[in-house]
Amino acid sequence: MPEAILTVENLRSGYGRAVICDDIALTVAAGHITCIIGPNGAGKSTLLKTIAGVILPMAGSVRVAGSEIAGQPAAQVARSGMAYVPQEANVFRALTTHENLAMGGWIDDRRTHASRDKAYEMFPDLKPLAYVPAGNLSGGQRQMVAFGMALMLEPRVLLLDEPSAGLSPLMVAQMFDTVSRVNADGVAILMVEQNAVQGLRIAHDGIVMASGRIAMHAPAEELLASKDVSELYLGSRA
Repeated sequence: MPEAILTVENLRSGYGRAVICDDIALTVAAGHITCIIGPNGAGKSTLLKTIAGVILPMAGSVRVAGSEIAGQPAAQVARSGMAYVPQEANVFRALTTHENLAMGGWIDDRRTHASRDKAYEMFPDLKPLAYVPAGNLSGGQRQMVAFGMALMLEPRVLLLDEPSAGLSPLMVAQMFDTVSRVNADGVAILMVEQNAVQGLRIAHDGIVMASGRIAMHAPAEELLASKDVSELYLGSRA
């Protein structure tokens, strides 16, 4: 089993005085995909925002490769080797694809050209759209731009919030293929996904969240085979 690249312990977070996530403990192994599933309102997106530094934790620890990042601003979290792709507002719609990718490389503009070339290699469909405003792209194309922006940071850990949300069935399949390809490039991924079956099928590990807590954390194939998990969260396997 690879060592953990991301470690979360005793994490509590929420909004104002309202606690949404409580006593969260999880690990993501280097080079692995971990998929978080659960009902709406379980706290999945809040958890990702807290790990990413968008929401400050009320308590607990978040470590990337052993370095503590809990409570640090999002910019410092990004410098630790973590990138975050939110479900919404994940591109600058008025900027072109090319400009969005440049914005993604803000940490070190000396690497921008090489990193952008690598992003176009990963997502060749974006090359012809380099000078098209992101607001004119399809939902799937904008997701590819958002992925590319995150990869400009050359992260060790990538946080994805509902990457397949709102996409057509064809684009959903392409998006999961993209997640697998990014992971094959050595990036560990922690992904929240409502399409639980497809998410778990490409994952190494799965986490079930309910009522702001982790109910299960097990190998993905074990969750897929679980009758209880299937009845509660997976629905049809077609």
